[in-house]
Amino acid sequence: MKKALLVLHDGTVFEGRSFGADAERIGEVVFNTSMTGYQEILTDPSYRGQIVTMTYPQIGNYGIVPEDVESLSGPKVEGFVVAEYQDCYSNWRAVQSLGSYLVENNIPGIEWIDTRALTKHLRTHGAQMGILSTIDSDPKSLLAKVTAHPGISAFDFVREVTTAKQYAWTEGCWQWCRTETITHEKKLMVVVYDFGVKFNILRNLVTAGFEVAVVPAQTPAEEVLEMNPDGILLSNGPGDPVTVTYGIATAQKLLNKKPIFGICLGHQILGLAMGGRTYKLKFGHHGGNHPVKDLVSGRVEITSQNHNYCVDVGSLRGQVRLTHRNLYDGSEEGMQHTELPVMSVQHHPEAGPGPNDSTHIFSRFVRMMKATG
Repeated sequence: MKKALLVLHDGTVFEGRSFGADAERIGEVVFNTSMTGYQEILTDPSYRGQIVTMTYPQIGNYGIVPEDVESLSGPKVEGFVVAEYQDCYSNWRAVQSLGSYLVENNIPGIEWIDTRALTKHLRTHGAQMGILSTIDSDPKSLLAKVTAHPGISAFDFVREVTTAKQYAWTEGCWQWCRTETITHEKKLMVVVYDFGVKFNILRNLVTAGFEVAVVPAQTPAEEVLEMNPDGILLSNGPGDPVTVTYGIATAQKLLNKKPIFGICLGHQILGLAMGGRTYKLKFGHHGGNHPVKDLVSGRVEITSQNHNYCVDVGSLRGQVRLTHRNLYDGSEEGMQHTELPVMSVQHHPEAGPGPNDSTHIFSRFVRMMKATG
């Protein structure tokens, strides 16, 4: 099998072998602690601009299932790093191997490296830019390329992953999704700003009783208000929130006009729109096992997370109250406006990495809208 190299910005080199496309990509190297869900991770638009390392040792065991993607147009990651790739998959729903899927979508993958050592390095020194290559075998040459890269904060990745045109979404959750279903005399209508939305957010909205319309990230606020929705959702998405200036400006115009719910990047955009600050975490939160305390109910929930940035809720003192806190590092993970019908969370309530503890938040959004309207 062909040799592959992963070179970090600080000069650390990992040598392994290729199991994906014959390609070279630069991205921010992060690690994900999920035991399953690699297909959902690969197709999550929030990973645009990043090279993802899986900490679980064997990846590829259950192949690729077309119905389980989280977005169209294939994987969004820049590269994929695993300890041991399994080409022989076992899954009655699968149609191809993970390796062939990466080749088909021109995504490089590297295996047979010490992912534990890489993860410990990133935890100690922080997430950083890296280059994954099966083309160039010279570490010095690769280091020069990644050193010259301006970093992900220089790019607006939302423009690359948002939908090109408005569309309606009607598919609900899979049978085992435990979202509470609320019935209405008339379905509530929600407009979703697509900053890189995951399909399971849309499924949960439908299951919670919404009529769903998805619009491009740069859709003017005036156009959405003309649709007269019952509420607006600002979705997850990739990159540094401060680069999404049009999204921040739109959120400012929508405040005090309609009930708003923000998830992940949408949460960050809301924080910036209200005059708050965001900051970057040392190595981010990526995985399906993060305990978060819901300060509204007092319940501790096991959540799915994928973010490198957080809102400094303290910078919005007087405007919002804190609703969620991460129990791993104490970071602030949710807020609700003290006067306006505005709520947001940093984690992903739509994801089901095993637990489905947070899907009730969609029902909370429904109740907030009904109380307003």
